[in-house]
Amino acid sequence: MTLLRAAPGRLLDLVAAVKGRGLVLRHAQGDQWDLMVLAPVAGYADLAAAPPLADPALVAWQEDELVRGPDVARLDGFGGAGLHHIEMFVALAGRRGELVREREMENAYLAALGRPRNAIFVREFGAAWDAFTIGPYRSWKHFAERDDIAPERSQAAAREAGFADADHIGPYLRSLIQSHHDTLATPVR
Repeated sequence: MTLLRAAPGRLLDLVAAVKGRGLVLRHAQGDQWDLMVLAPVAGYADLAAAPPLADPALVAWQEDELVRGPDVARLDGFGGAGLHHIEMFVALAGRRGELVREREMENAYLAALGRPRNAIFVREFGAAWDAFTIGPYRSWKHFAERDDIAPERSQAAAREAGFADADHIGPYLRSLIQSHHDTLATPVR
């Protein structure tokens, strides 16, 4: 996974340079990067032979991270998604495993509500992020539909997923992390 911020005035050139290099997401709201490129590699040896993503003249800032996670091309909802919700986490010392488990519990909660589940990625090496998730949504409207879920249904789904209740999902997550960034991004096609 690579995060990129374009050199001043070069965003469209950078988008053109990385288009087709995996899942490319363009920042819409949230964090300070412009593009996220998530490209599968078979192994570490592939990294040494890989060409740079873009001409360095197009990039003002870059952060690279090797992560383990699913092939998003094979996951439901990613192919037709028009919006992605990205959450990036730095876990408290010794809590990374528990953070990943919390993300799995949240996926069970989302599934029980009929909401899109997040792809979960865990750092192997590179940037500071211990884990990040990407949730696919058809549109901004689809993302906002979470507000239409009846509170009693949400409470039951949270308990079924292993949380005390829906009101404790956020506090439990925050008990595991040092920092957290949210970003909404659209796919580059």
